[in-house]
Amino acid sequence: MLPRDPRPDPRSACDVLIVGAGMAGASLAAALVACGNAGRILMVEGERQPGYHATGRSAAFWQETYGGPGVQPLTTASGPVLAQLGMLKRRRGLTLARKGEEAALDAFIARFSALGVAMELLPRDAIEALVPGLREGWVAGAMEEDCCDIDVAGLHQHYLAQARKGGVELLCDARVAGMAREGGAWHVTLADGQALRAQVVVNAAGAWADELAGMAGAAPLGITPYRRTMVQARVAPAPSDDLPLVLDLGETFYFKPESGRIWLTPHDEHPSAPCDAAPEEIDVANAIDRFEAVVDWQVERVEHRWAGLRSFAPDRLPVYGFDPEVAGFFWCVGQGGFGIQTAPAAADLAARLLLGLGAGGIDPEVYAPGRFLKV
Repeated sequence: MLPRDPRPDPRSACDVLIVGAGMAGASLAAALVACGNAGRILMVEGERQPGYHATGRSAAFWQETYGGPGVQPLTTASGPVLAQLGMLKRRRGLTLARKGEEAALDAFIARFSALGVAMELLPRDAIEALVPGLREGWVAGAMEEDCCDIDVAGLHQHYLAQARKGGVELLCDARVAGMAREGGAWHVTLADGQALRAQVVVNAAGAWADELAGMAGAAPLGITPYRRTMVQARVAPAPSDDLPLVLDLGETFYFKPESGRIWLTPHDEHPSAPCDAAPEEIDVANAIDRFEAVVDWQVERVEHRWAGLRSFAPDRLPVYGFDPEVAGFFWCVGQGGFGIQTAPAAADLAARLLLGLGAGGIDPEVYAPGRFLKV
Protein backbone atom coordinates (compact mmCIF):
# COMPACT_ATOMS: atom_id res chain seq x y z
CA MET A 1 0.00 0.00 0.00
CA LEU A 2 1.25 3.48 -0.88
CA PRO A 3 1.80 6.08 1.83
CA ARG A 4 -1.02 8.60 1.86
CA ASP A 5 -0.43 12.29 1.37
CA PRO A 6 -0.58 13.80 4.88
CA ARG A 7 -2.15 17.00 3.55
CA PRO A 8 -5.01 15.93 1.25
CA ASP A 9 -6.32 18.63 -1.05
CA PRO A 10 -9.12 17.46 -3.36
CA ARG A 11 -8.14 20.01 -5.96
CA SER A 12 -4.48 19.16 -6.32
CA ALA A 13 -3.24 16.28 -4.16
CA CYS A 14 -3.10 12.66 -5.28
CA ASP A 15 -1.28 9.50 -4.38
CA VAL A 16 -0.31 8.54 -7.94
CA LEU A 17 0.15 11.01 -10.78
CA ILE A 18 0.39 9.30 -14.19
CA VAL A 19 1.95 11.50 -16.87
CA GLY A 20 0.58 10.33 -20.21
CA ALA A 21 -2.84 8.91 -21.03
CA GLY A 22 -1.98 6.79 -24.05
CA MET A 23 -2.22 3.01 -23.86
CA ALA A 24 0.57 2.73 -21.28
CA GLY A 25 -0.86 5.29 -18.88
CA ALA A 26 -4.51 4.33 -19.34
CA SER A 27 -3.90 0.60 -18.92
CA LEU A 28 -1.79 1.20 -15.81
CA ALA A 29 -4.49 3.42 -14.31
CA ALA A 30 -7.08 0.68 -14.87
CA ALA A 31 -4.76 -1.96 -13.42
CA LEU A 32 -4.12 0.13 -10.32
CA VAL A 33 -7.86 0.46 -9.82
CA ALA A 34 -8.24 -3.31 -10.18
CA CYS A 35 -5.48 -3.97 -7.64
CA GLY A 36 -6.85 -1.51 -5.12
CA ASN A 37 -4.89 0.34 -2.41
CA ALA A 38 -3.55 2.93 -4.84
CA GLY A 39 -5.41 5.86 -3.31
CA ARG A 40 -6.30 8.85 -5.45
CA ILE A 41 -5.01 8.56 -9.02
CA LEU A 42 -4.71 11.43 -11.45
CA MET A 43 -3.67 11.23 -15.12
CA VAL A 44 -2.39 14.25 -16.99
CA GLU A 45 -2.18 14.31 -20.78
CA GLY A 46 -0.34 16.99 -22.69
CA GLU A 47 -2.62 16.79 -25.72
CA ARG A 48 -6.29 17.72 -25.97
CA GLN A 49 -7.24 14.07 -26.29
CA PRO A 50 -5.63 10.92 -24.88
CA GLY A 51 -3.93 8.55 -27.29
CA TYR A 52 -3.16 11.24 -29.86
CA HIS A 53 0.37 10.06 -30.64
CA ALA A 54 1.57 6.42 -30.74
CA THR A 55 -1.65 4.82 -29.50
CA GLY A 56 -3.89 6.56 -31.98
CA ARG A 57 -1.64 5.77 -34.94
CA SER A 58 -1.11 2.07 -34.41
CA ALA A 59 -1.97 -0.63 -36.94
CA ALA A 60 -1.74 -3.04 -34.06
CA PHE A 61 -1.85 -6.78 -34.14
CA TRP A 62 -1.23 -9.46 -31.55
CA GLN A 63 1.64 -11.67 -32.70
CA GLU A 64 3.71 -13.59 -30.18
CA THR A 65 6.97 -13.31 -32.13
CA TYR A 66 6.72 -9.56 -32.71
CA GLY A 67 9.21 -7.68 -30.57
CA GLY A 68 11.45 -10.71 -30.01
CA PRO A 69 11.90 -13.26 -27.22
CA GLY A 70 12.22 -10.62 -24.50
CA VAL A 71 8.79 -9.20 -25.28
CA GLN A 72 7.08 -12.56 -25.92
CA PRO A 73 6.20 -13.32 -22.25
CA LEU A 74 4.21 -10.09 -22.02
CA THR A 75 2.51 -10.70 -25.37
CA THR A 76 1.60 -14.30 -24.58
CA ALA A 77 0.23 -13.39 -21.15
CA SER A 78 -1.85 -10.58 -22.69
CA GLY A 79 -3.54 -12.74 -25.33
CA PRO A 80 -6.21 -14.38 -23.15
CA VAL A 81 -7.13 -11.04 -21.58
CA LEU A 82 -7.48 -9.34 -24.97
CA ALA A 83 -9.61 -12.23 -26.18
CA GLN A 84 -11.84 -12.11 -23.11
CA LEU A 85 -12.36 -8.39 -23.65
CA GLY A 86 -13.41 -9.05 -27.25
CA MET A 87 -10.55 -6.99 -28.67
CA LEU A 88 -9.08 -9.65 -30.99
CA LYS A 89 -10.04 -10.74 -34.50
CA ARG A 90 -8.22 -13.70 -36.00
CA ARG A 91 -5.83 -12.71 -38.76
CA ARG A 92 -2.92 -15.23 -38.89
CA GLY A 93 0.65 -14.04 -39.34
CA LEU A 94 3.07 -15.12 -42.05
CA THR A 95 6.79 -14.33 -41.84
CA LEU A 96 8.44 -14.74 -45.26
CA ALA A 97 12.00 -15.77 -46.00
CA ARG A 98 13.98 -15.10 -49.16
CA LYS A 99 16.18 -17.66 -50.84
CA GLY A 100 19.31 -18.00 -48.73
CA GLU A 101 17.43 -17.30 -45.48
CA GLU A 102 16.16 -20.85 -44.96
CA ALA A 103 18.51 -21.58 -42.07
CA ALA A 104 17.64 -18.30 -40.38
CA LEU A 105 13.94 -19.12 -40.74
CA ASP A 106 14.46 -22.55 -39.18
CA ALA A 107 16.27 -20.92 -36.26
CA PHE A 108 13.48 -18.35 -35.90
CA ILE A 109 10.85 -21.08 -35.68
CA ALA A 110 12.94 -23.17 -33.29
CA ARG A 111 13.60 -20.22 -30.98
CA PHE A 112 9.94 -19.31 -30.53
CA SER A 113 8.65 -22.88 -30.57
CA ALA A 114 10.90 -23.51 -27.56
CA LEU A 115 9.04 -20.66 -25.82
CA GLY A 116 5.70 -22.32 -26.48
CA VAL A 117 4.66 -20.28 -29.53
CA ALA A 118 2.68 -22.33 -32.05
CA MET A 119 4.41 -22.04 -35.43
CA GLU A 120 4.47 -23.98 -38.68
CA LEU A 121 7.03 -24.00 -41.51
CA LEU A 122 5.32 -23.47 -44.88
CA PRO A 123 6.89 -24.21 -48.29
CA ARG A 124 6.42 -21.85 -51.21
CA ASP A 125 3.44 -23.67 -52.74
CA ALA A 126 1.50 -23.35 -49.48
CA ILE A 127 2.35 -19.64 -49.29
CA GLU A 128 1.16 -19.04 -52.85
CA ALA A 129 -2.28 -20.31 -51.85
CA LEU A 130 -2.39 -17.72 -49.07
CA VAL A 131 -0.72 -14.80 -50.87
CA PRO A 132 -1.70 -14.80 -54.58
CA GLY A 133 0.80 -13.21 -56.93
CA LEU A 134 3.82 -13.96 -54.74
CA ARG A 135 6.95 -12.98 -56.62
CA GLU A 136 9.97 -15.20 -57.18
CA GLY A 137 12.63 -15.30 -54.51
CA TRP A 138 10.33 -15.90 -51.55
CA VAL A 139 10.86 -19.56 -50.77
CA ALA A 140 9.37 -20.35 -47.36
CA GLY A 141 7.51 -18.88 -44.42
CA ALA A 142 6.59 -19.28 -40.77
CA MET A 143 2.87 -19.30 -40.04
CA GLU A 144 1.37 -18.22 -36.73
CA GLU A 145 -2.26 -19.25 -36.80
CA ASP A 146 -3.03 -17.44 -33.55
CA CYS A 147 -2.02 -13.98 -34.79
CA CYS A 148 -4.90 -11.48 -34.48
CA ASP A 149 -5.84 -7.90 -35.23
CA ILE A 150 -6.45 -5.72 -32.16
CA ASP A 151 -9.22 -3.15 -31.76
CA VAL A 152 -6.82 -0.46 -30.58
CA ALA A 153 -9.36 2.31 -30.10
CA GLY A 154 -11.73 -0.06 -28.33
CA LEU A 155 -9.00 -1.27 -25.98
CA HIS A 156 -7.84 2.24 -25.15
CA GLN A 157 -11.40 3.38 -24.46
CA HIS A 158 -11.98 0.31 -22.30
CA TYR A 159 -9.03 1.19 -20.09
CA LEU A 160 -10.02 4.85 -19.87
CA ALA A 161 -13.56 3.82 -18.91
CA GLN A 162 -12.33 1.35 -16.28
CA ALA A 163 -10.05 3.98 -14.82
CA ARG A 164 -12.85 6.55 -14.75
CA LYS A 165 -15.24 4.12 -13.04
CA GLY A 166 -12.57 3.53 -10.41
CA GLY A 167 -12.34 7.22 -9.63
CA VAL A 168 -9.28 8.11 -11.73
CA GLU A 169 -9.38 11.71 -12.93
CA LEU A 170 -8.00 12.77 -16.29
CA LEU A 171 -6.72 16.24 -17.16
CA CYS A 172 -6.10 16.85 -20.87
CA ASP A 173 -4.20 19.73 -22.44
CA ALA A 174 -2.12 19.54 -19.25
CA ARG A 175 1.56 19.48 -20.09
CA VAL A 176 4.06 19.14 -17.23
CA ALA A 177 6.36 22.16 -17.06
CA GLY A 178 8.36 21.35 -13.94
CA MET A 179 8.58 19.13 -10.89
CA ALA A 180 10.53 18.80 -7.66
CA ARG A 181 10.43 16.42 -4.72
CA GLU A 182 10.11 18.08 -1.35
CA GLY A 183 8.97 16.74 2.00
CA GLY A 184 8.47 13.23 0.64
CA ALA A 185 6.11 14.33 -2.13
CA TRP A 186 6.32 15.50 -5.72
CA HIS A 187 5.31 19.07 -6.46
CA VAL A 188 4.40 19.28 -10.14
CA THR A 189 3.67 22.42 -12.11
CA LEU A 190 1.65 22.30 -15.32
CA ALA A 191 2.20 24.64 -18.25
CA ASP A 192 -0.92 26.64 -17.31
CA GLY A 193 0.51 27.24 -13.82
CA GLN A 194 -1.64 24.68 -12.00
CA ALA A 195 0.18 23.02 -9.10
CA LEU A 196 -0.23 19.34 -8.24
CA ARG A 197 1.16 17.22 -5.45
CA ALA A 198 1.71 13.44 -5.57
CA GLN A 199 3.43 10.70 -3.64
CA VAL A 200 4.43 8.86 -6.83
CA VAL A 201 4.88 10.17 -10.37
CA VAL A 202 4.57 7.62 -13.17
CA ASN A 203 6.49 8.37 -16.33
CA ALA A 204 4.22 7.10 -19.10
CA ALA A 205 5.19 9.95 -21.39
CA GLY A 206 6.24 7.86 -24.40
CA ALA A 207 8.54 9.83 -26.69
CA TRP A 208 8.87 12.51 -23.98
CA ALA A 209 10.02 10.00 -21.31
CA ASP A 210 13.61 11.14 -20.93
CA GLU A 211 12.55 14.77 -21.03
CA LEU A 212 10.18 14.17 -18.10
CA ALA A 213 12.89 12.24 -16.26
CA GLY A 214 15.19 15.23 -16.59
CA MET A 215 12.59 17.43 -14.88
CA ALA A 216 12.51 14.92 -12.01
CA GLY A 217 16.29 14.85 -11.70
CA ALA A 218 16.45 11.23 -12.87
CA ALA A 219 19.13 10.03 -15.25
CA PRO A 220 17.83 9.52 -18.80
CA LEU A 221 17.64 5.89 -19.92
CA GLY A 222 18.24 6.60 -23.58
CA ILE A 223 14.59 6.26 -24.60
CA THR A 224 14.72 7.08 -28.31
CA PRO A 225 11.67 7.87 -30.46
CA TYR A 226 11.72 6.45 -34.00
CA ARG A 227 9.38 7.53 -36.78
CA ARG A 228 7.37 4.73 -38.43
CA THR A 229 5.38 5.30 -41.63
CA MET A 230 2.05 3.67 -42.50
CA VAL A 231 0.22 3.77 -45.82
CA GLN A 232 -3.35 2.86 -46.70
CA ALA A 233 -3.65 2.05 -50.41
CA ARG A 234 -6.15 0.80 -52.93
CA VAL A 235 -4.60 -2.12 -54.80
CA ALA A 236 -5.55 -4.45 -57.66
CA PRO A 237 -6.54 -7.11 -57.12
CA ALA A 238 -8.33 -6.06 -53.96
CA PRO A 239 -7.07 -8.12 -51.02
CA SER A 240 -9.29 -10.78 -49.55
CA ASP A 241 -10.23 -10.27 -45.92
CA ASP A 242 -8.55 -13.57 -44.97
CA LEU A 243 -5.13 -12.50 -46.25
CA PRO A 244 -2.72 -12.97 -43.33
CA LEU A 245 -0.51 -10.30 -41.87
CA VAL A 246 2.58 -10.63 -44.07
CA LEU A 247 6.04 -9.74 -42.74
CA ASP A 248 9.57 -10.67 -43.71
CA LEU A 249 12.32 -12.21 -41.66
CA GLY A 250 14.57 -9.19 -42.19
CA GLU A 251 11.90 -6.78 -40.87
CA THR A 252 11.82 -4.57 -43.96
CA PHE A 253 8.04 -4.45 -44.41
CA TYR A 254 4.67 -5.74 -43.32
CA PHE A 255 1.21 -5.44 -44.81
CA LYS A 256 -2.31 -6.60 -44.05
CA PRO A 257 -5.81 -6.06 -45.43
CA GLU A 258 -8.19 -3.53 -43.91
CA SER A 259 -11.71 -2.93 -45.26
CA GLY A 260 -10.80 -3.84 -48.84
CA ARG A 261 -7.57 -1.85 -48.75
CA ILE A 262 -3.96 -2.67 -47.87
CA TRP A 263 -2.17 -1.18 -44.91
CA LEU A 264 1.57 -1.34 -45.43
CA THR A 265 4.79 -0.02 -43.97
CA PRO A 266 8.45 -0.11 -44.97
CA HIS A 267 9.15 -0.90 -41.30
CA ASP A 268 11.20 2.29 -41.20
CA GLU A 269 12.86 3.58 -38.06
CA HIS A 270 14.13 7.14 -38.19
CA PRO A 271 15.39 8.65 -34.91
CA SER A 272 13.30 11.70 -34.12
CA ALA A 273 12.87 14.38 -31.53
CA PRO A 274 9.56 14.05 -29.66
CA CYS A 275 6.97 15.64 -31.94
CA ASP A 276 3.72 15.27 -33.85
CA ALA A 277 5.23 12.94 -36.44
CA ALA A 278 4.39 13.26 -40.14
CA PRO A 279 5.23 10.89 -43.02
CA GLU A 280 7.87 11.73 -45.61
CA GLU A 281 7.41 11.00 -49.30
CA ILE A 282 10.53 8.85 -49.53
CA ASP A 283 9.18 6.51 -46.88
CA VAL A 284 5.80 6.27 -48.58
CA ALA A 285 7.61 5.41 -51.84
CA ASN A 286 9.71 2.79 -50.02
CA ALA A 287 6.57 1.23 -48.59
CA ILE A 288 5.11 0.83 -52.08
CA ASP A 289 8.38 -0.45 -53.58
CA ARG A 290 8.80 -3.09 -50.91
CA PHE A 291 5.18 -4.18 -51.21
CA GLU A 292 5.47 -4.54 -54.98
CA ALA A 293 8.66 -6.59 -54.51
CA VAL A 294 6.58 -9.18 -52.64
CA VAL A 295 3.46 -9.48 -54.83
CA ASP A 296 2.66 -8.51 -58.40
CA TRP A 297 -0.34 -6.43 -57.33
CA GLN A 298 -0.73 -2.87 -58.57
CA VAL A 299 -0.97 0.04 -56.16
CA GLU A 300 -3.69 2.15 -57.76
CA ARG A 301 -3.87 4.95 -55.24
CA VAL A 302 -2.52 5.97 -51.86
CA GLU A 303 -5.60 6.99 -49.89
CA HIS A 304 -4.03 7.83 -46.55
CA ARG A 305 -0.58 8.07 -45.03
CA TRP A 306 0.51 8.74 -41.49
CA ALA A 307 3.46 8.39 -39.14
CA GLY A 308 3.90 7.75 -35.47
CA LEU A 309 6.74 7.59 -32.98
CA ARG A 310 7.76 4.25 -31.46
CA SER A 311 9.99 4.74 -28.45
CA PHE A 312 12.64 2.17 -27.50
CA ALA A 313 15.10 1.74 -24.66
CA PRO A 314 18.67 0.91 -25.76
CA ASP A 315 18.08 -2.87 -25.43
CA ARG A 316 14.69 -2.68 -27.19
CA LEU A 317 12.81 -3.93 -24.12
CA PRO A 318 10.22 -1.93 -22.16
CA VAL A 319 10.96 -0.36 -18.80
CA TYR A 320 8.75 -0.93 -15.75
CA GLY A 321 9.69 -0.08 -12.18
CA PHE A 322 10.81 2.56 -9.72
CA ASP A 323 13.87 4.58 -10.58
CA PRO A 324 16.79 3.19 -8.53
CA GLU A 325 18.08 6.64 -7.59
CA VAL A 326 15.09 9.01 -7.49
CA ALA A 327 12.44 8.22 -4.87
CA GLY A 328 8.83 8.02 -5.98
CA PHE A 329 9.59 8.15 -9.72
CA PHE A 330 8.20 5.16 -11.62
CA TRP A 331 9.02 4.26 -15.24
CA CYS A 332 6.39 2.84 -17.62
CA VAL A 333 7.99 3.48 -21.01
CA GLY A 334 9.85 2.02 -23.98
CA GLN A 335 6.99 -0.02 -25.40
CA GLY A 336 8.20 0.44 -28.98
CA GLY A 337 5.81 -1.09 -31.50
CA PHE A 338 4.45 -3.73 -29.12
CA GLY A 339 2.81 -1.61 -26.45
CA ILE A 340 -0.73 -2.45 -27.56
CA GLN A 341 -0.30 -6.21 -27.76
CA THR A 342 1.42 -6.35 -24.35
CA ALA A 343 -0.81 -3.82 -22.56
CA PRO A 344 -2.77 -6.15 -20.25
CA ALA A 345 0.23 -8.05 -18.87
CA ALA A 346 2.51 -5.01 -18.81
CA ALA A 347 -0.04 -2.93 -16.92
CA ASP A 348 -0.61 -5.71 -14.40
CA LEU A 349 3.14 -6.08 -13.87
CA ALA A 350 3.66 -2.33 -13.49
CA ALA A 351 0.73 -1.97 -11.08
CA ARG A 352 2.03 -4.80 -8.90
CA LEU A 353 5.52 -3.30 -8.82
CA LEU A 354 4.21 0.15 -7.99
CA LEU A 355 2.02 -1.16 -5.14
CA GLY A 356 4.61 -3.62 -3.83
CA LEU A 357 2.42 -6.65 -4.52
CA GLY A 358 5.03 -8.83 -6.23
CA ALA A 359 5.45 -9.33 -9.95
CA GLY A 360 3.20 -12.33 -10.56
CA GLY A 361 4.48 -14.81 -13.12
CA ILE A 362 6.73 -12.48 -15.14
CA ASP A 363 10.35 -11.75 -14.24
CA PRO A 364 10.46 -8.02 -13.42
CA GLU A 365 14.25 -7.76 -13.56
CA VAL A 366 14.19 -8.09 -17.33
CA TYR A 367 12.32 -4.78 -17.53
CA ALA A 368 13.69 -2.95 -14.47
CA PRO A 369 15.14 0.55 -15.03
CA GLY A 370 18.12 -0.35 -12.87
CA ARG A 371 19.44 -2.66 -15.58
CA PHE A 372 20.91 0.35 -17.36
CA LEU A 373 23.01 1.23 -14.32
CA LYS A 374 24.67 -2.16 -14.07
CA VAL A 375 28.31 -2.40 -15.12
